[in-house]
Amino acid sequence: MTTFDLAAEGRSPGQMALLRFRKNRRAWACLIALATMAGLTILIPWISAHDYRSANYPSVNIAPDGRFWMGTDGNARDLMVRVFRGGRISFAVGFLATLISLSVGVTYGAVSAFAGGKTDLLLMRIVDILYGLPTMFVVIIIMTFVKGFVVVFLVLGLLSWLTISRIVRGQILSLKEREFVEAARALGTGSTAIIFRHLIPNILGPVIVYATLTVPSVMLQESFLSFLGLGISEPETSWGGLISEGAGALFLWWRVTFPGACMALTLFCLNAVGDGLRDAFDTQQR
Repeated sequence: MTTFDLAAEGRSPGQMALLRFRKNRRAWACLIALATMAGLTILIPWISAHDYRSANYPSVNIAPDGRFWMGTDGNARDLMVRVFRGGRISFAVGFLATLISLSVGVTYGAVSAFAGGKTDLLLMRIVDILYGLPTMFVVIIIMTFVKGFVVVFLVLGLLSWLTISRIVRGQILSLKEREFVEAARALGTGSTAIIFRHLIPNILGPVIVYATLTVPSVMLQESFLSFLGLGISEPETSWGGLISEGAGALFLWWRVTFPGACMALTLFCLNAVGDGLRDAFDTQQR
């Protein structure tokens, strides 16, 4: 028996997944980096002497110096405050949209699989039809007429649940005939309770992994919308909006470098954490 097998005795699957994740140094380091970045997005705008909305005339397009560590933008606003304020918006959009996506997709897929028969067939055909729609084109049309922070994460969340619904459906199909489900039925447990108290808790591993991979995807979509001028409206901003502004003045290198670097680092870390969680929840890992 190996050392790992000896350590595995008496541990739950969740504890074993956490142990495997902690052994993944890259994923663990990226998780710490993500937590640090998220903390800075909250702390910097709060403690800074500069406001993200206030102009510091005549300091227009000033390169990084002792007063403005990341320089200023075309409206003489401190870029560092705006970068971390924008990061707060990007994080919020990514996580809130993912939460909506998971809520809809997990419920839809679980109900479809548990119901089975014609109900399952109908619900999955609806998913197939929705898959045929050009999602980003639909988002752009909606955002052309309605803008705002709430609208952004609602639209992105409500249009990105299709994949997780299929993942959950496949997982539930493999579980719904298991002994613990039959035992719950025999005890008179209702269908809703079986789905939400017995089945969904047993598929949290794939759901968590999918969530960590969805957050960067949503953040990229929001950045694309902001780059087109359809995302977050002034005076608020996001990393995508700042990159869009900086792209119009590339010779002012700091205006695109700092928001671009923060966003690239965040997306890299989110994907690394997602990969680490995928490996951690893989029961074949040893």
